[in-house]
Amino acid sequence: MDEPDWGLRTNEVKRIRGVLSAHPEVSQAIVYGSRAMGTHRPGSDIDLTLRGPVQWADLQRIETELDSLDMPYKIDLSIESQIENPELLSHIKRHGQTFYEQSADAS
Repeated sequence: MDEPDWGLRTNEVKRIRGVLSAHPEVSQAIVYGSRAMGTHRPGSDIDLTLRGPVQWADLQRIETELDSLDMPYKIDLSIESQIENPELLSHIKRHGQTFYEQSADAS
């Protein structure tokens, strides 16, 4: 199955997923915004919201690890269950795409 066109190279997607997969508390990561809608530009940020029992400290660790990948994009990371903006939640529900999903055999 082909990946959606998020405007990212295959190795960039793999590197981001590698960070997420190292955190068992992340069950899913949803990409939204311009990259999910296909309106991204070369320097557009990557909007990702995390699902699962993710805490603030987890988010900070994941952000640090993603920053260390030294990619040419800003990754805007959030925890979906902590988003209070109803318009943003509606946008994620309508346009969000699964970027990462924890495998069933993950421990």
